[in-house]
Order: sequence, then C-alpha cells, then structure tokens
Amino acid sequence: MANKGGWQEFSRAESLQRGTPTAADTPRAQRQVRVQRTKAGKGGKLVTAITGLELPEAEARALLKALKASAGTGGTLKDGVIELQGDHVSAALVALAKEGFRPKQAGG
Repeated sequence: MANKGGWQEFSRAESLQRGTPTAADTPRAQRQVRVQRTKAGKGGKLVTAITGLELPEAEARALLKALKASAGTGGTLKDGVIELQGDHVSAALVALAKEGFRPKQAGG
C-alpha cells in the first residue's frame, strides 16, 4: 500500500528552525502587548492583566516593579503575565509606552 501524502517539504526540523525569529529578536515596539481588566478566576476581584511581553525573568520583574510604582498598587508575575491589583489599564498603558512597548487595550 502506498503512503498517502508522502511528499513533505517543510516537515523536517532543520527547515522549520531556519527562518523563525525568536521573541528576543523582536524589538519591543513590534511585540503585541495586550492590557486588559479581568475578574476571571480571581474571586470577583478586578485585576489588570498584561500579556505578550515575552521578557526574561529579571527584566519582567523590573518592569513589574515599575508598573506597581506607577499605578500605586500591588501585583505579581505569573507564567509570563503581569497582574496588577485593581483597574489600572490607563496607568499601565502609559508606563508600557514609556518603556518602549506599543501596548493595546484588549477587551471592553
């Protein structure tokens, strides 16, 4: 019996890894950083979530510290997502723009 679809130009690992840029190669101004307020899974508390940063752990912690200071609130870093306590979308947008990102507000 013949293999169906035997021709595979792009299935080899070396062909996939050659032209793919990594997050470290992408400049900050071109990353899709999303800022949204959410209550999901937080016990009804409002949280501002910032996703798409793709930063090393040390840089993400430094950015978190700057965001907490500018918003005047607490926050945390969980799985690459920065969470600020409360509704601080506008303060986060301004602070991220100062850091060189192009943030967008996501959600309503």
